[in-house]
Amino acid sequence: MSLIRFRQRDETPDIDGRRWWILAVLCLCVMVIGVDNTILNVALPSIVRALNATGSQLQWMVDAYTIVFACLLLTAGSLGDRFGRRGALCFGLLWFGAFSTLASTASTPAMVIGARALMGVGGAFIFPTTLSILTNTFVDPVQRGRAIGVWAGVSGIGIAVGPLAGGFLVERFGWQAVFLVNVPICVTAFVLARIFIPPSGRSDESPLDPLGAALSILSLVPLLYAIIEAPDHGWLATRTVTGFALAALFFSLFWVWELRCDQPMLDVRFFRNPRFSAASATITLTFFALFGSTFLLTEYFQFVLHYSPLEAGMMMAPVAFGLMAGGPIAPRLVERWGTKRVVVTGLSVVTCAMAAYASDTVMSSLASGLLVRLVFGMGMGITAAPVTESIMGSLPPHRAGVGSAVNDTTRQTGGAVGVAVLGSVFAARYHAAIGGLSSVPAALRATARESIGTSLQVARGLDRAHAAALQQAAHHAFLAAMRVTFGVGTAIVVLALSVAYRYLPARATAPVEEEWLSAEDEARHEPLVISVENASA
Repeated sequence: MSLIRFRQRDETPDIDGRRWWILAVLCLCVMVIGVDNTILNVALPSIVRALNATGSQLQWMVDAYTIVFACLLLTAGSLGDRFGRRGALCFGLLWFGAFSTLASTASTPAMVIGARALMGVGGAFIFPTTLSILTNTFVDPVQRGRAIGVWAGVSGIGIAVGPLAGGFLVERFGWQAVFLVNVPICVTAFVLARIFIPPSGRSDESPLDPLGAALSILSLVPLLYAIIEAPDHGWLATRTVTGFALAALFFSLFWVWELRCDQPMLDVRFFRNPRFSAASATITLTFFALFGSTFLLTEYFQFVLHYSPLEAGMMMAPVAFGLMAGGPIAPRLVERWGTKRVVVTGLSVVTCAMAAYASDTVMSSLASGLLVRLVFGMGMGITAAPVTESIMGSLPPHRAGVGSAVNDTTRQTGGAVGVAVLGSVFAARYHAAIGGLSSVPAALRATARESIGTSLQVARGLDRAHAAALQQAAHHAFLAAMRVTFGVGTAIVVLALSVAYRYLPARATAPVEEEWLSAEDEARHEPLVISVENASA
């Protein structure tokens, strides 16, 4: 049996001596992206008061960044492979820092939404290049698995630390600080990347796929628009149904085009590999739960429990501690028990935690609430690293850029849809639970029913008795909506668990390069090592 490995012509010189420094720089880059996914959540109540933002505008502030991020990840990953990964990373850092500065100057909700969307462009160049650089730096499967464990842990920690950092910054400096904090981090990461990360050159000279990129964007934007706006306009309203129909149409066109395109942005045939497709589905559903729950919990802490932004951030700290504990140990658990057992165990832990979130008894107790969030974070940490390794390890090294982009796209798409779906389920249930508000002047009822933030804003302008009645109604409606919403979130995690149990292989196997290489790919590679094993030996 012949075993053939391939080397890319642009392969960088030996970097054994600094590979861990490279990992440290990549972790700094991915940390700023992870933090920015959730740091805004704690600032939302302050933005409501400062800019009079509505509930749907708050969802768009969170999702505008994530939508653009998710839609451009595949394109950015391809550009990184084509023009050099270090250059793509440095461009993304500078862009991200520039539009973070712009966001801090916003004076209207629309300006915040627009600036967040532009920040997503920079994030799309940063995130996939970190993982593709890592994958090509750590070629040994065991070391790569451990490095990805650190990378995934830092990424998850950033997501969990976001509310804590945001709470501190909002309380000390105002909501604008959650954007300005990105600037010095981006500058530092840019300088360190130029020092430690070697230029990779061009590893993919295939043509770009602009139509594929456009269709991927057109398939996601109307989907999220329909989900977010449905509670206000109705799930069967013309604009809602049209949004879902357009999303289905453009997604179908995207899939057909990518199958027929000679050089697709995303070779959808990758999904024929059960390891790749099951891991992608699992990480999508898992981040659905993480982003959606973080969005709701930070509002619960501030609007219902009346915590300050810093206190609300501290309440989310156990999630970060759990991720810190679970992420690094996951690769070692996989070495001993196999991918499927570890992922199923992690998702089982997340399922129990999500179910506990729906319990008033658990959430009203400080000790039990902290414990549940710690367990949730640990389950997420145990799950994320082996699933990421399943995606990256199922592809040959020269497809690392696209593989990384798929991994990141599934995370961000899952997160965006999680905020949209759970936020919309919550909003619909809140509207139904808060009632007619007969004690509120007729001119203010529609505003009071939009969200708990607007309800409490309206209450400040009423007399004491009517204000107390509105506040009580808003709190009861919030708790009722939260129970239903976390019930839906629990069902989503159970679905992820089912997919992992049914389709993930018990243990990962190395990809067979020949199965993935097209004729054009083979022309760009040359044999590095040829070893012949006697099957009868």
